[in-house]
Amino acid sequence: MKVDGGCHCGAIRYQAEIDPERVVICHCTDCQAMSGAPYRVNAPAPLSSFEVTGAPTLYEKVGSSGALITTAFCPTCGAGVYSCKAENPQYVNIRLGGMRQRAQLEPKAQGFCDSAMPWAWDIRGVRQVR
Repeated sequence: MKVDGGCHCGAIRYQAEIDPERVVICHCTDCQAMSGAPYRVNAPAPLSSFEVTGAPTLYEKVGSSGALITTAFCPTCGAGVYSCKAENPQYVNIRLGGMRQRAQLEPKAQGFCDSAMPWAWDIRGVRQVR
């Protein structure tokens, strides 16, 4: 599936080809801290299909696997755009929130579930404001 999107202010734009069956919710503590949310949703795209315009700021960290991970975000609005292995990346994990097609991309798996906030599993009972 072709997807496109970018950061909140539009300084960073991208397009890619993804497999909708590989959209995943990540509950890791890094995703929680960097997104300010209980989890983040990612859509992996082969690096060969990923095109980005603009100049994201890159932040490197050691992931739980021990691999060095590069996270890209907009230097103007601060929105997270994608992450990938710093060395020899094969895939780019695009942040679902910036994709125009995000409503069509239901997550198919969850990772790092031991780090999940216990209340995040079912929020149907939380009061809704529209």
